[in-house]
Amino acid sequence: MSESASGPINYLSHDKSIKSWLLTLDHKRIGIMYLIAVSIAFLAGGILALLVRVELMAPGETIMSADAYNQAFTLHAVLMIFTFIIPAVPAVMGNFVLPLQLGAKDVAFPRLNLASFYIYLLGACVALGALVVGRVDGGWTFYTPYSTSVGDGILYITTGVFIMGFSSILTGLNFIVTIHKMRAPGLTWNRLPLFIWSIYATSIVQVLATPVIGITMVLLFLEKFLHIGIFDPALGGDPVLFQHFFWFYSHPAVYIMILPAFGIISDLMGTFSRHQVAGYKFVALSSVAIAFLGFLVWGHHMFVSGQSAISSTIFSLITYLIGIPTAVKVINWVATMYKGSVQLKTPMLYAIAFLFTFSIGGFTGIMLGVLAIDIHLHDTYFVVAHFHYVMMGGNVIAALGGLHYWWPKMTGRMFNEKLGKLAAALVFIGFNLTFFPQFIMGAQGMPRRYYDYLPEFQSYHLWSTYGSWVLGVGLFLILGYLIASLINGKKAGPNPWGALTLEWTHTTTPPHPHNFTETPIVTRGAYDFHLAKDLFAKGGEVSEVPSSAK
Repeated sequence: MSESASGPINYLSHDKSIKSWLLTLDHKRIGIMYLIAVSIAFLAGGILALLVRVELMAPGETIMSADAYNQAFTLHAVLMIFTFIIPAVPAVMGNFVLPLQLGAKDVAFPRLNLASFYIYLLGACVALGALVVGRVDGGWTFYTPYSTSVGDGILYITTGVFIMGFSSILTGLNFIVTIHKMRAPGLTWNRLPLFIWSIYATSIVQVLATPVIGITMVLLFLEKFLHIGIFDPALGGDPVLFQHFFWFYSHPAVYIMILPAFGIISDLMGTFSRHQVAGYKFVALSSVAIAFLGFLVWGHHMFVSGQSAISSTIFSLITYLIGIPTAVKVINWVATMYKGSVQLKTPMLYAIAFLFTFSIGGFTGIMLGVLAIDIHLHDTYFVVAHFHYVMMGGNVIAALGGLHYWWPKMTGRMFNEKLGKLAAALVFIGFNLTFFPQFIMGAQGMPRRYYDYLPEFQSYHLWSTYGSWVLGVGLFLILGYLIASLINGKKAGPNPWGALTLEWTHTTTPPHPHNFTETPIVTRGAYDFHLAKDLFAKGGEVSEVPSSAK
């Protein structure tokens, strides 16, 4: 392999100019640029969340007015959902890891990949333009007619969401074609890493569901400026129609957020349990089943909207059904650990935390699918807690696990393992302290989105706010030691975790600009650890690819 003065050529060192980054067609560099962008969005959304929690420490005004509070939680939700959670794992880890795991030199359409990134940035900037033109109110659901009656700010956000939708669609198309057409010789569907299966299912949802939210945003825009009666009852429209359109996209969007997380957890479970992922085919096909069923359950968000009893019953039943493929994953992950030799490295701690937090989110989701229970809990803090246990307890915790897992591959540097474990503990404790009290106050009738509340709920809000501080300390600690690792972190070996997927066994760390100097030939599945016991002779740190993995 060719070398530079500083060592082997890799995607970070072969050309360091700003132009080479901004105009790059390398999927790895595009993934890093996405990482920087979504991290900034996460930081901004997290700071807004902390401000909201401080405001809710006591009844009445604490640090902001009611109007400022409405705008703060709306911006928090928009930033977290549309600029962070939806694009984070597919755009960052999907871009960086997917071609490497496939044995490909890049994605199928590199220029389209770069265009997707700049479309995402454009949409995010347009959405944030709402801060300049006026109030930003209405929450992330933009329910009409309220959202169109509070000024023009919400239209900038919806236009930004419309633009970012193109990025999501193009990324999904790119990944689908790449998975179908660019797999290495021998990498059959039954040998694919489970992360690839999850990205594949996610991409299908992105391509099929995202146009619906795009069309909805266009209709909202036309109604506002042309006064066409579509959703606003004052113009002859139907606000429930907006809910149907919105949730037909937004519930599949939940799986755009969580399916990639499932793939990360599968890879972590296999690697750090030193065992074949139990029930590989069931886990793989359950991702496709979740993607399919996700399109059929949107009406469970509308049990109190006046839809027919038959419709509500059907949506409730399908909501129960979607728990089956999800449970398949959880049961098989537990079985993988039970049969394996678990190593409690930092990424694995996040995987175990995910099992706990996501399971709570899943069980409470089934509860909310029960008609009689949902009538009582609808629009309370119970729903807020459930949503965050699925989204942050699921997507974000899995993303943190994936980031720590692939950080050495991305940067060539190891992070501080002791600080990593400390941060994982802080994130887990802080998260549960923040959101578990919200289940209790929601069950007792505390409405969500309220600026003020009865004194009887203050103790729960206090615990929730204290938990947000612990969670914030953990997240800032992660930011600190990851940045520090870039400066003085230990150089990573070619395969520090002893993994068996192609990104660890067949390319350098960091990867070569073109990923592989020669096309890998795959003769085994992604988790055939019984064929590679020699990988672990040095405690997981390997310097050579075992013959069975070549």
